Amino acid sequence: MKLFGGLVVLWLWVAEAVENCPEACRCSQRAGMERTEVNCHKRRLQHFPPTFPPDTWIIKMGENLLQELPADILTSLPKIESVNLDRNSIKSINPQAFSGASRLMLLNLYGNQLTTLPTKGFKDLLNLRFLMLGHNQISTVKPDVFTGMRNLSDLDLPMNSLTMLLPNAFKPLIALKVLDLALNHIQRISPKAFVGLEELLFLNLDNNSLKSLQAGTFMPLSSLEMLVLDNNRLSTLTSSVLEGLLNLQEFYVRNNEIERLPADVFRHTPKLREVALSGNRLHTIDGNMLANMQGLKAVYLHDNPWKCDCNINSLVFYIAQTQANRTPLARLRCVSPEEHRDKPVHQLKSEDLPCRA
Repeated sequence: MKLFGGLVVLWLWVAEAVENCPEACRCSQRAGMERTEVNCHKRRLQHFPPTFPPDTWIIKMGENLLQELPADILTSLPKIESVNLDRNSIKSINPQAFSGASRLMLLNLYGNQLTTLPTKGFKDLLNLRFLMLGHNQISTVKPDVFTGMRNLSDLDLPMNSLTMLLPNAFKPLIALKVLDLALNHIQRISPKAFVGLEELLFLNLDNNSLKSLQAGTFMPLSSLEMLVLDNNRLSTLTSSVLEGLLNLQEFYVRNNEIERLPADVFRHTPKLREVALSGNRLHTIDGNMLANMQGLKAVYLHDNPWKCDCNINSLVFYIAQTQANRTPLARLRCVSPEEHRDKPVHQLKSEDLPCRA
């Protein structure tokens, strides 16, 4: 009789879960877990379903036709931990859309049509770890957008329409480890844009429109280990720009327009072990500077217009003596003067490199 009663209870519970499963979606449970996964992927849904099984913990609703997220869509789901809404047509989010979803850990809004983010719209997401906002049309990030998100670890904002980073834009994100801002149109970064990000380890600014950086821009990023500035329009780089980056280990500034590097440019980055400077407009570089960087394990210098006169002597010597150079030697060639045009730099000898008066 007890067994029969248990089967009845189990049947009733399953019936309730199926009954509350949104139409056109598939609801499933893992054995031994009282948590339901709701799969509504690619079902041409135009609205967020009003009801779900009360023990729903994962919602998969990518590639539908949603255009907005109304208020309180997750309020009745106390166990919800993951919501995937990628590749819909979402243009607006009600500021109360995620109200009460304090256990949510992952929110994926990649590939929608968002132009703005709601003020304090994520404030209830106290345990959110991953927020994906890439491939939207977001043009600005205001300081109060991320209020309350004290546990966020990974913020993805690539392929948007950002043109500048405002002061204190990310200040509430005190636990952030990864910030991806690649493939935007960022031209200017406030010196206070990264205030609050003392735990950040990785910052990606690849493929933006940066022409210059102000002194102290990265000062708050005392834990940063990797900085990517590839494919911008930077023409100068000074030690004051890199001030504060005491733990930086990898620095990528490929395919910019840098013509020269001061001899002290890396004096604030004592732990630097990999530097990529290829694809710039460098005519020369101080080989002694590179040699004095104790921890440097890899440096990439190819595809620069090297001027092979006496000013490049220290670089020639450095290349001959170090194992840190990872540059394909065939692509490290002289552009001028004429007598050395197209010669591999590593084959030059000091007596061949006079400086004319």
